[in-house]
Amino acid sequence: MELRIFQIDAFATKVFRGNPAAVCPLEKWLEEDVLQAIAQENNLAETAFFVPSNGGFHLRWFTPRLEVDLCGHATLASAFVIFTELEPQREAAEFASRSGPLYVRRNGDMLTMDFPTWPLRPLEQPPVALLEGLGRAPRELYSVTKGSNYFAVYNSQAEVVSLRPDFAKLEQLHPNGVIVTAPGDNSDCASRYFAPSYGIPEDPATGSIHSALTPFWAKRLNKKSIHARQVSQRGAELFCEDKGDRVLISGQAIKYLEGKIYI
Repeated sequence: MELRIFQIDAFATKVFRGNPAAVCPLEKWLEEDVLQAIAQENNLAETAFFVPSNGGFHLRWFTPRLEVDLCGHATLASAFVIFTELEPQREAAEFASRSGPLYVRRNGDMLTMDFPTWPLRPLEQPPVALLEGLGRAPRELYSVTKGSNYFAVYNSQAEVVSLRPDFAKLEQLHPNGVIVTAPGDNSDCASRYFAPSYGIPEDPATGSIHSALTPFWAKRLNKKSIHARQVSQRGAELFCEDKGDRVLISGQAIKYLEGKIYI
């Protein structure tokens, strides 16, 4: 069996930036163990698979270890493949997913994703592994009420950049990942994201966490449009808008690789 595969750098304007995602268009679903084996072989933060469904697509995401409920950068990468390689006449795509319907549309030279909002609630008793894993106490701590994540707020971008997490400690928080954020130096907010229990010590660019970051900073800064930077080593830039119970997350993408898988 031959399968097409693309590797797309999402939230990037040139290769080697943003977050690489593998994208495998399928005509029909393969067995789950085969999907997981492909993701493990790719050894990227996420491999996205989709099949045509009711005029749109059914989309699934796998890390090297397991299937996840939502992945922003691999959704952006999937839409990029559809718009540039498979159906260039399309202006928008709807994806059915484990997180409900997701929408992506062309927006000039960017793609805009329409995702559900992730509310926060204060974390009264943070796990010891969270505090020890971060190594520096944040000024505020929350848990994300949708999606499995903790949310730590620091005073400055420099503090976020200087964090050297103990990933063995953070891995004990499964199924939770950890979002860390602060006011940005040349953006509205800066962030990093750690998910070692999913096989992703640090994710270079994470669209989904902006479902929480956008409403938080929109309220904090009293503005609807948020310019966000993920200050990982590769770096990423996102443009977000708070729409109440939905969040618009925009960015660019670029193709790095195209090929075939033989199984």
